[in-house]
Amino acid sequence: MSNPKKPHITVMRSQLSRARGLGSGQAGVGHWWAERASAVALVPLSGWFVIQVFRLAGASQPEVAKWGARPLNTTMMLSLVILTFYHTQLGLQVIIDDYVHGKAHLPAGLLMKGIVFLLGLFGTVSVLKLALAGSSRGKIAAG
Repeated sequence: MSNPKKPHITVMRSQLSRARGLGSGQAGVGHWWAERASAVALVPLSGWFVIQVFRLAGASQPEVAKWGARPLNTTMMLSLVILTFYHTQLGLQVIIDDYVHGKAHLPAGLLMKGIVFLLGLFGTVSVLKLALAGSSRGKIAAG
C-alpha cells in the first residue's frame, strides 16, 4: 500500500552515476603512502637526533656550532626538519578533511599549510644559520 499523497518519482540514473563523487576515487592512496613513507624515514632520523642531543649535552656553543657545520650533520638536521613538517602537514590535512566541513574547509586547509610552511622554513633557516655560523667560526679560529 503506497501513500497516495506522496508522488512516486522515477530516477533514470545508473548505479554508477549515483555513486560518482560519493566514495574513494583512489586519490587518497598517494597521501596514505606519503604519510607512511615519511613516518618510516623519521624513525632513524629521530633516533639519530636524540643520540646527538645526548652527545652534545654540556657542550659549549662553539662546539655545537662546529658540530652543526659538518655536512653530514647539516644534511641530517635539514632532512629531519623538512620531513617532520611534511609529515605534520599530511597528518593535519587528514584531520581537517575528516572534521572541518562546508565553507571553513578551504580556509582551514590553507591556514594550516601556511603555518606549517612558515614553521618548517623557520627550522630550515635555523639549521642553515647554525651550519654557516659553525663554518665561519672554524675559519676565524684557524686564520
